Amino acid sequence: MKKLYHSVLAFIISSAAYAQTSIKLEDIGKHIGDSVTVCGKVDDMRYFESSRNSPTFLNIGGKYPNQLLTVVIWGDVRKQFKTSPDELKGKQVCFTGRIILYKNRPEIIIDQPEQAVVQ
Repeated sequence: MKKLYHSVLAFIISSAAYAQTSIKLEDIGKHIGDSVTVCGKVDDMRYFESSRNSPTFLNIGGKYPNQLLTVVIWGDVRKQFKTSPDELKGKQVCFTGRIILYKNRPEIIIDQPEQAVVQ
């Protein structure tokens, strides 16, 4: 019984550690370094197939260069998507990941297709 209790306690603690905070897109700048879930319309996207690591850039909350958030999908992750990330353009999508700054702009790098959920 004690072993079961410790297993359940460990599960609860580990689940809480990986929980994501849902934030508004407009508040993205206040959460640099945080792991969050943020939803917004994919206003623009670019796929640079011949560039190093073949990045796909999804611009959320405006078109480049006025987007509130850029979501990056590297080529090796792009191949894991069941449907092309290009099909996310114009859709409401929730992204989960850690917000970083790249050239003073908020960015989330997607490591798994499950981090992008169409609403």
